[in-house]
Amino acid sequence: MPNILLVDDDEQLRSMLKIVLTRAGHEVQEACNGNEALKFQSKHPADLMITDIIMPDREGLDTIREVRRNNTDIKIIAMSGGGRNTSFDYLTLAKKMGADYVLAKPFSNQEILRVVQLVL
Repeated sequence: MPNILLVDDDEQLRSMLKIVLTRAGHEVQEACNGNEALKFQSKHPADLMITDIIMPDREGLDTIREVRRNNTDIKIIAMSGGGRNTSFDYLTLAKKMGADYVLAKPFSNQEILRVVQLVL
């Protein structure tokens, strides 16, 4: 099974998504921000990164750009609930920066599983 790196500063959402993805048979590692994600990715490259956009200590757009620069093969799903602008603006930028798929929060467990399967 592909290895998934889940990046989000919301611990509750990360935990819920890890349970959903693990039950579906995926190996899931977690990072609470982009800096942690980049450290993890340099040591244990994931096949898929699912990342939030709005995070402290390195936001998702910068993380996507950096991960994509170092690993063109990784699949990336970007997710956002908004922030100061609409989530559409952030997700459009994420797609332009190399995300393979974008999801607006909130989304269902079935939707994240469908998107993961589609991207992989």
